[in-house]
Amino acid sequence: MKKFILPAILLLALALGACGNKQDESSNKNTVKEDEGKSDTITYESEDGPVEVPADPQKVVVLASFAGNVMALDVNLIGVDSWSKSNPRFDSALRDVEEVSEENIEKIIELEPDLIIGFSTTKNIDKLKEIAPTVTYTYGKVDYLTQHIEIGKLLNKEEEATKWVEDFKQRAQDTGKKIKEKIGEDSTVSVIENFDKQLYVYGDSWGRGTEILYQEMKLAMPEKVKEMAMEPGYYALSTEVLPEFAGDYMILSSFDAADNSFMETDTYKNIPAVKNNQVFEANGEEFYFNDPLTLEYQLEFFTKHFLGTN
Repeated sequence: MKKFILPAILLLALALGACGNKQDESSNKNTVKEDEGKSDTITYESEDGPVEVPADPQKVVVLASFAGNVMALDVNLIGVDSWSKSNPRFDSALRDVEEVSEENIEKIIELEPDLIIGFSTTKNIDKLKEIAPTVTYTYGKVDYLTQHIEIGKLLNKEEEATKWVEDFKQRAQDTGKKIKEKIGEDSTVSVIENFDKQLYVYGDSWGRGTEILYQEMKLAMPEKVKEMAMEPGYYALSTEVLPEFAGDYMILSSFDAADNSFMETDTYKNIPAVKNNQVFEANGEEFYFNDPLTLEYQLEFFTKHFLGTN
């Protein structure tokens, strides 16, 4: 009996060992595949659910106001929206980048992007998804700095995005304290824009430097602006009522093609901020967005005009 028992035990051990080796090999193969997959794609949790996107995107098309976010993270752009393309501060960086739109699907196909970024309101999203992984964002769903971190996650650069956000918040808040010390805690600031024959005043989260002034620097907003512009984000107004919305200091954002004749009216000239030379004029095309590149410029602008330094 012993002669048969030993070989049987050995055979069983060999069989179990072989199964174990096959499982190890199988496990190793799965790990390799998983690792290989991670080197090619990542899963990004978008507003609409998980999306497989390139781990290292090389040809990105942006159909929204996020071109500056992508550039700040040193990711290559091949197509951008018309607003980004016309921004003078982006001119050198986007010189060889194509201007595209959600309407011109054929042009986007020709560019062969590996990632497309847009707004939730972007048209032809289903067609865009057939071209490349497409991720959209609802404007204002998250705050402006969280938005940059989200794009950092999308581009597999969350650490870089988070580091910039933390540093920027600190610098903006420190500058805000210095500004308050100079102009006074109760001095108000309003952001006015002249665009397409219409004046607008802005709340605290609609670009034009509003996020920095109100969210980070905690500068005071005129009561009338709070009442009319905070919830919707902006409010259209006439020259006649402009004095009601004017702060002790005004950031006036305008465009080259805009009709600035309102600045020649007595109504405008008699606004205290105007009479006290406390209106700081900005180029609307440069001031429009709230991406890191624009935010850095806006912070520099406010530092220079409020404090007289860079």
